[in-house]
Amino acid sequence: MSTIEMNRGYAVGGVGNVVANLFAMLSAWNDTRVTRRELSRLSDRELDDIGLCRGDIERIARGF
Repeated sequence: MSTIEMNRGYAVGGVGNVVANLFAMLSAWNDTRVTRRELSRLSDRELDDIGLCRGDIERIARGF
């Protein structure tokens, strides 16, 4: 009986890990989306003031 309970515990933990990983991926995607949106709203002058150009937005948003 304890073997069945252990296996069931691993299965539940596995599903929990999948859900946690999915949530982490969605959170990272949303952070990238928000960063990209906010940087895109800046004018070319504002981007230049912080040392960026439009071509840098995607790289910065993805964290590279």
